[in-house]
Amino acid sequence: MSNREVIIRVVSKKVIPLILLFAFYVQFHGDFGPGGGFQAGAIFSAGFILYSLIFGFDKLSSIISPRLLELISVTGVLLYVGVGFLCMILGGEFLNYSVLGETQVGGQHLGILLVELGVFLTVFSVLLLIFYCFVSR
Repeated sequence: MSNREVIIRVVSKKVIPLILLFAFYVQFHGDFGPGGGFQAGAIFSAGFILYSLIFGFDKLSSIISPRLLELISVTGVLLYVGVGFLCMILGGEFLNYSVLGETQVGGQHLGILLVELGVFLTVFSVLLLIFYCFVSR
């Protein structure tokens, strides 16, 4: 391994956790400003893709398998749709979050948080699954 590869690996071990942390910031700040589930999912998957490009696809696939990614993507979609149906069960319209809390604002905050979490999980896992498909060819 050359000095250049060592430097890239050492720096990436410090940068990749910051990328993942920034994705969580974008996810949870999305209620109050720009950002949200889609952007956070794309950033989070980019951190894993960077890991794969530096340390190898085999290491990434040992950390997170395609089967687990499929399960995460289904969970994200079910969370999104489940929140919509829960709103209907509680007497509102599909994705009318105001019925989820004791107050309208509280319900909307909870509903947006859950829907954005579903979007995050779906985008993260599907982007990684697409990357897995490209790498396996």
